[in-house]
Amino acid sequence: MQVRGSEGKPRPRGGRRAWAVRALSLLLLLVSLQLGSLIDPAYACGCGAMVPRDESRVSVDRETSVVAWDGRTEQIVMRLTVRGDAPEAAWIMPVPHRASVELGDPDLFSELSALTAPVYEDRHYFWPRSDDWPFDSSTGDRAGAPAAGAPAVSVVGRERLGPFDVARLAATDPEALQNWLEDNGFELPDRLTTALEPYVEQKWEYVAVRLAPREKGKPLTGSLEPLRLRFASDRLVYPMRLSKLAPTPQELGLYVLAAHRMEPIGPIGGDAPEVTYAGRIDPASEPGGADALAAMTGGKPVFLTAIEQSFPRPERIDGDHELRAADADTPYRTVVYTDRLLTVAGIPAWVLALLGVVLAAVVVAVLLVRRARGRRPGAPVG
Repeated sequence: MQVRGSEGKPRPRGGRRAWAVRALSLLLLLVSLQLGSLIDPAYACGCGAMVPRDESRVSVDRETSVVAWDGRTEQIVMRLTVRGDAPEAAWIMPVPHRASVELGDPDLFSELSALTAPVYEDRHYFWPRSDDWPFDSSTGDRAGAPAAGAPAVSVVGRERLGPFDVARLAATDPEALQNWLEDNGFELPDRLTTALEPYVEQKWEYVAVRLAPREKGKPLTGSLEPLRLRFASDRLVYPMRLSKLAPTPQELGLYVLAAHRMEPIGPIGGDAPEVTYAGRIDPASEPGGADALAAMTGGKPVFLTAIEQSFPRPERIDGDHELRAADADTPYRTVVYTDRLLTVAGIPAWVLALLGVVLAAVVVAVLLVRRARGRRPGAPVG
């Protein structure tokens, strides 16, 4: 039996089977590629790198960061939410100068989230839309270089902070970090070694943190306790270069605390940064208190800028974020509008308006009829 093609020429029936086999092969290839991307460990996160042990997997689902800068000292507080099957992992953070590390206050993020939450307002419209009666009867509302002659690697500090084993390293060679990782049972991927070279050239140091779950033998997953880094800096910089290793699109969310409204100097390979909140705040006067924020700022009023940015193509990231003061401390707050049909006492205003027009027309018609009757000549007298 033969089947005719679109041009009317005979076509073997087996061609359809061959097409089906090719389509199935393509589908299997796509599935295998997708599974491969899930198995491959994701080394990069927003401002550092995550390295799992052996063949295990770990990825950062979300990273929220708070950056505070007073012109001389910078603080970064990060909270990571991770998932995977890795019993342990190492997290590496480059810093421009020697850093101190301590546990952060998790309340800081909830306080800032409340301060920068969008304002919800109703916005009314007059004429009915497609989801309003009579068109639709349904209802309802639809973030210092080591001294000369120093060894290639130097552990300048090591402390235990909650579940974290924190090592602060000064390195003049990428192999320094590789040696530390190998000594602690981790292997530094070649592409991560290459990505770290610019930091070595700038004589940056590293904070290397060994992560482990609270329960021994359990996988490293869920929200980790926040870490707070503090280091000297005459400019506000947020390390992002390592995120170019990420295999999937990245989202950056930053809370920036400084004397003025701050903005990134450039997009560094991502979409244009978006300010979702800007305003001067005083932790001491916030309703309900803002103790964690007050501790972060020393209790002084500061300007808070919340920034969101997407990186659809992480491989295009070409540097670290450097932030500068904006031209003006213009306040801004995201407003989320809910469009609602304008009503009066529960009745759509357009219905009342139409009834008013009809009523006015009737009144005018009645008056015109009465006037016409009043002008009609009287009947003759017999």
